[in-house]
Amino acid sequence: MANSSNARKLGRITGVATRLAVERVSRTRTYGAVSQAVRASASHFKGVLGQLWLEVTGFVFLALAGIGAIAFAREYGKYHAGQISSGRVALALCFSGLFGWFGLSSFWKVRKRSGSR
Repeated sequence: MANSSNARKLGRITGVATRLAVERVSRTRTYGAVSQAVRASASHFKGVLGQLWLEVTGFVFLALAGIGAIAFAREYGKYHAGQISSGRVALALCFSGLFGWFGLSSFWKVRKRSGSR
């Protein structure tokens, strides 16, 4: 029983000492400067990662639009030969147009964001 009581007392003393040390450190100029630097760096990296995300998704959408354009050309050739109906051609055209719009709008958002900084 004596050991668990001593352990509790030691735990309380350690907790109080830690709290006092944290309070004392948080009032120093160095801590303030470091915390401001960390906040500024995190804010900058957040912006850069957001821009990178928009650029990567824009590229992926434009690549899919390119694949859709190739499918449109292939389906249009089959349609002209009378092998398929116009529905597949329209579907390929809508697919490439939609993904092209997504890709371009993603790059426009990047441009708008970088222009406001």
